[in-house]
Amino acid sequence: MTTLSPEILAELEKQSIELPSWAFGNSGTRFRVFGTPGTPRDPYEKIADAAQVHAHTALAPIVALHIPWDLVDSYDDLRRHAEDLGVILGTVNSNTFQDEDYKFGALTHEDDRIRQKAIDHHFACIDVMHATGSRDLKIWLAEGSNYPGQNDMRARQDRLQDSLQRIYARLGDAQRLVLEYKFFEPAFYHTDVPDWGTSYAQVAALGERAMVCLDTGHHAPGTNIEFIVMQLLRLGKLGSFDFNSRFYADDDLIVGAADPFQLFRIISEVIRGGGLNNPDVAFMLDQCHNIEAKIPGQIRSVLNVQEMTARALLIDREALAAAQRADDVLAANAVLMDAFYTDVRPALAAWREERGLPADPMAAFLASGYLERISAERVGGAPAGWGA
Repeated sequence: MTTLSPEILAELEKQSIELPSWAFGNSGTRFRVFGTPGTPRDPYEKIADAAQVHAHTALAPIVALHIPWDLVDSYDDLRRHAEDLGVILGTVNSNTFQDEDYKFGALTHEDDRIRQKAIDHHFACIDVMHATGSRDLKIWLAEGSNYPGQNDMRARQDRLQDSLQRIYARLGDAQRLVLEYKFFEPAFYHTDVPDWGTSYAQVAALGERAMVCLDTGHHAPGTNIEFIVMQLLRLGKLGSFDFNSRFYADDDLIVGAADPFQLFRIISEVIRGGGLNNPDVAFMLDQCHNIEAKIPGQIRSVLNVQEMTARALLIDREALAAAQRADDVLAANAVLMDAFYTDVRPALAAWREERGLPADPMAAFLASGYLERISAERVGGAPAGWGA
């Protein structure tokens, strides 16, 4: 069995992966949202489900919120509820893509009234952050155009910068703005924030507390994502990850499902760039479990990240550097491949048991009876979902 050194285990013990509240609600495609027995009916039940992931893995102590999906009367009460369950509230995600007014844009809209409405929504999100103790406001914009000539693309960029400036100015001194990007969808001709360069250009003009969010599913096919990771770390502007996996477009599948080697390469660059266990770089999942059970899907996801982190920590950096200096192409590649092909699962299982955790978190959760209990208890009311 592969042995993980005390230094590697110390790094793994510090690892923290933020869970998205929406992963526990019903989700689907634009054609259908499928229901699941035991689906949470409110943010309190979402957090209870997220706490199960942390209880079985010790990897997921933070839960991100999405506004307005996670609106409650008292965020002080929600924060206390989370803390009682052993987790805390994290990133607050805004939503400017499900209101009729935002059909042709929100923070980029030509109509000052609509644009102000979108800005005010972000002000409300910042109020939530004050109540929850959250540091990051994450913004993803479903904005752009479908046809050439439909919009003035430059003017939209100018309006976006103005909107972001006003939101950024409202943040508290310890709070950050994190701007996500996406290659396409729902706009098909141009997207206002389609790539890391656009996001970087926008946040660099705001200030030190504005960062880029990298979603692993938001790139054109064949994009070298680990290069982007390296560059943003080098520039000091990688604020957070949204980990997921995709086969064709942005599928929001379980991280590592489509290309485990890509996840390994990404985390390798995170380690190389000083991003692992760096409080300025948040590891977060952004996934939808459309057909699989939600809690087991999140358990599998955080374990995938942990396993690939362990493999990446096994890279012999000295041997790699020596091979790179010698321009020994095959030797350098072999160093990476040796680490990637190492099966760390038995060592991780043994380490979990030493810490009082289940060796197999998935099996332990399924045997706990929690799924059966919530399926029986959560009858009536409207199940949470993002409503396609």
